Order: sequence, then structure tokens, then C-alpha cells
Amino acid sequence: MQRYDVLIIGAGLAAASLALSLPSRLRIGILAKKGYEDSASYWAQGGVAAVLGADDTLEAHVQDTLIAGAGLCDEKVVRNVVAHGPAAARWLIEAGVAFDRDRGNFHLTREGGHSHRRILHAADATGKAVQETLRGKLRAAANISLLTHHIAIDLITGHKFGLANDRIYGAYVLNTDSGRVETFAAGHTVLATGGTGKVFLYTSNPDTATGDGVAMAWRAGCRVANLEFIQFHPTCLYHPHAKSFLITEAMRGEGAMLRLPDGSRFMPEYDERAELAPRDIVARAIDSEMKKRGLDCVYLDITHQPAKFIIEHFPTIYERCKELGIDITREWIPVAPAAHYACGGVMVDPHGHTDLANLYAIGETSCTGLHGANRLASNSLLECVVYGQAAARHIADSAPAPAVDLPPWDESRVTDADEEIVIAHNWHELRRFMWDYVGIVRTNRRLERAAHRIQLLREEIDEYYSNFRVSNDLIELRNLVLTADLIVRCATKRHESRGLHTSRDYPGLLPTAEPTVLEPPPR
Repeated sequence: MQRYDVLIIGAGLAAASLALSLPSRLRIGILAKKGYEDSASYWAQGGVAAVLGADDTLEAHVQDTLIAGAGLCDEKVVRNVVAHGPAAARWLIEAGVAFDRDRGNFHLTREGGHSHRRILHAADATGKAVQETLRGKLRAAANISLLTHHIAIDLITGHKFGLANDRIYGAYVLNTDSGRVETFAAGHTVLATGGTGKVFLYTSNPDTATGDGVAMAWRAGCRVANLEFIQFHPTCLYHPHAKSFLITEAMRGEGAMLRLPDGSRFMPEYDERAELAPRDIVARAIDSEMKKRGLDCVYLDITHQPAKFIIEHFPTIYERCKELGIDITREWIPVAPAAHYACGGVMVDPHGHTDLANLYAIGETSCTGLHGANRLASNSLLECVVYGQAAARHIADSAPAPAVDLPPWDESRVTDADEEIVIAHNWHELRRFMWDYVGIVRTNRRLERAAHRIQLLREEIDEYYSNFRVSNDLIELRNLVLTADLIVRCATKRHESRGLHTSRDYPGLLPTAEPTVLEPPPR
């Protein structure tokens, strides 16, 4: 059994911000499911939203966030996060992140839904720049251990050994290098596992985004909220060899236009802000045009900008498209929507604390109230830093779970199984029907079909989990099926179209915006 003062499950920006903000007296373990690079934070192209420009104001950032959130944001949370934005940006700058500069000042770009240029970025690979900088600091910290190829199976609650059920004592974790299940005991446990994008067939997320934190928290007894609000990024590269490659929103912030194959624009017909409308509006517009005209994709055109400007501002996109035979300085970029960000998640308080003692959730895993029904672009990296640091302060001031001898993982009744084909088939079936039935536009009938299919899959997966030795794929599929169930249940409960949730059966808005909260069954 391994013991840590703080066990962080996940290795993105929220995890790094937390670990580096905790007192050095605490022994910290960070578990990465695969490698350190396999997180949405590392893949993030856009940047960090913070009020740094002389013509910008905190109030403007607050109002932009509230408008994007379609009435469902917690305004107190929004004001708190926005107020901490400049300090969060300075923390990253002081850590050594090489954000872009223009004549000595930081270059701030603009993205959809923002009224001002306030996105601090490192070209079009901000996440990589941030994460690689912070990785150096994590490695240099004597009290922090970064363990790769460790996937958490379940949280350890008190009922396992007759103690308080509402307290978390650690987690069971599969070491995928050794194939053995290890027991991790912790005074505080933090879920920073990222999002749920792999529940859908098309996603901009890394393969690690399988809803692990949401599923583990729910099984342990935490409430979840607003999981129906899945942000579909409007512009993922449409190409058979471009898996999960995102075309950053900042490109539209620099004047890129969406076009149909004949060259005509369509966004002005959907919103007066055209290409700079919030993501949900742009994604629905693209989806509508594709379905109406039978298109596989639309096109993003930035060829009006000088080639030097494009290559300097979007080097990662330029090089990737060039590899695929697309010269974005002269040609339009084929794009289509893909699942990108979960606005809902595990319910937490202003410190990132969940319903269970000694358990925290931060980053995309959590539902803080910041994003409401639709996340404003580049608020997510900001939230990671602000809540990572808030959780660090709370943990430092809180009593840890008592040190106890935890029961080892029980494998006495399981056998090895050669069922990779069945698992792969179920994985593909789930992602396909979630895309078809629970995608950008929903209906009651589609949700009912999805719920029925999920129930059949849950029964089959529960049988596998109970009888066969755990594997990475089985753990992820188990979590994906449960997360899909929670998404569908949230979507079914919302009888309106708000933000990212669009229903043909309920096209209007209810007079009052209320969160969708799911309560776990009594243990």
C-alpha cells in the first residue's frame, strides 16, 4: 500500500496548479492514466482568459461569461474566478510560461463570445507551453511524485471496512505497466481526470477523456450536475487522418470566416456576431448547414491574412494541415463540429470540495457554476488554476482522513478473459449511438433510445466487471457507460432549449434557469 498526504488523480493543468500550490511539507502523488502529455490541458490550443488589457475590465469579462452561460452561471462564482484571473495569469508568467509578446507587451487574442482581446496564449499551442513549463517544476519538487500509466478504478469509501461512508480514504489503481492493482491511501484525494468527450464518436479530446472522475465520484456517493451541457467545438479538422485535431477559436478571432463549398458565408444569417458568436451558436449553425445540404463538412477561410501572419500565429495548425496536403495560407480548411468540453460534472463548493469528506474535484471533472449552460472560450484553463489554488488552500487548512490500513483489492473471484473484441464492439456502439441520439440537437425519442441501449450495455459491462480481471479498456468502458447514462438522465430532465442543450421537443426557454442535479442512490 502506498500512502500520500494528497493523492491527485489526473495530470492536467488543474492537477499541476494544485500540486505546486500545496505546502512542501505534504507528500503528493499525481497519477497520470497514460503519459503526462495525454490530457486536454496539454492539447489546448487557445489560451487563458484574463483581464490584462488597458481597455478591458473585470465587469466586461463577467458579463461575457454570464451571457455565454445562458442564465445558468453562478454569478458569485463567475465574479470570483474573473477577479482571480489576473493573479492566475501572473502565476503562470512567473512560473516561466513563454506567452506570446508583441513589441514587449503580451499579445492578447480574442475568441468567440469575448468583447475584448483578453486571451493570453503561446501561439496555437498554449496548453503544451503551460504543461511543459509546469512539468519541470513538478519534477524539481522533492515532495511530488508523478506516476504515469496508472488508471484509477474506484475511490475507497469507509463502508469497505466499517468506517464513515461519507469519507474518502484513497483509491484502488491499476498499474497498466505491471498489470497489478495497487492500493493508494491518502489524507485527501482529488479528482482531476478531465472530461467525457470519448463518450461521443467524434471528439477533440484525448483518448483519456472517458469520464473517470464523474463515474468514480457518482459510485462513491457524490452528486453530479448539468451533464447535458456538452460543448461541441465548431471547428475540428475534417480529414480521415486527422484524429481529434482542433482548429482553435482564435483563428476566427483573427478574422477567419466560415464558408460553404460554393464560397458563400452563412454565419451572419444565424447571429449578428457571425463567426465570433459563442461556440454553441456556431456549432448549431454548422450542424444545420451540413444536414440541410447533405455536407460532410464546411470550410474555414483565413487566406485573407498574410502568409507570414498565419504561420507565426498558427504554426501548429499550419504544420499539421501541411502534412495532410492543405496549405492554409492559400486553401480553406475543412472543418466539422466535435464533442469538446463538459460544462457539468461533480458538484463542488468554492474550494473544489465535493459532498464527501476529504474528496475534491477540480478542472473539467467538476461543476463549479462558472460555465453555466455554455463555457466561454478559454475560461477553462483559468478555472483550472483558480480552483487548483483554492483547493490547495483548503486542503492545507483541513484535517486529513485518518490513516488506516486499507483492505487490498480482491481478485479472488475473477478470471482472465480474452474478450477484447466484445469490449471494442461495445465501446464503438456506445460512441456511435451517443453521437446519433445525444449530439448537438436532441429529441425525446432519441434520448429514450439512448437510455434503452445504455441499460443493456450497463448490464453486460457489470457482468464483465464482476467476473473478469480488470483492464484499462474495461475500466474506461465501465466509466463511459455510466457517464453516458448520467448525461442522458440530465438531458431528459431538461424540458427547454438552453445553451448547449437543444431539444426539438422543447424549443423555448423556461422562465427560470435551474441546474439539473442528480442525487446518487443511498449506499
